[in-house]
Amino acid sequence: MNITLIGMAGAGKSTIGRVLAKRLDYTFIDVDHLITENTGMPLQTLIDNEGDSALIRLEEEAILKLGQVDSCIISPGGSVVYSEKAMGHLKKISKIVFLDASFRSITRRLPNARKRGIVGLRDRSLKEIFEERMALYRKYADFSIKLKGKENINEVAEKIIELVCKGKV
Repeated sequence: MNITLIGMAGAGKSTIGRVLAKRLDYTFIDVDHLITENTGMPLQTLIDNEGDSALIRLEEEAILKLGQVDSCIISPGGSVVYSEKAMGHLKKISKIVFLDASFRSITRRLPNARKRGIVGLRDRSLKEIFEERMALYRKYADFSIKLKGKENINEVAEKIIELVCKGKV
């Protein structure tokens, strides 16, 4: 079994994902890191040079290459929900957990959002992107965890294990 964490940049996908992977003795896969490694560019440089659609395409390709992984925590970028193909694949290979952080919490964690490689920020505000993506995150999630902004990471990881694994670990 695999677990995929979805949510906005700044929601804690990578931080919580690493703790969760360690706790379950799973492999942690950071899709943004795979893209950066493959292109040799930070995400924001990729968006600046090639546009939002290039990042969405590369993210989709990276996810589709995951194939038959097992015992992994997958942390894709926040824009993964713009690709039905990527989300369909993640749905097939994993349980999807939406880390539902408030807009206020996201803005606190992303003081330099324009430098974070967030798809859509050229044309729209972070608030508009946040609102648009919330419906998509909910659409694809098998489980949701409402984050208040000051959670203990270990407690969040434990909650995910309880929700997703229900005695399977």
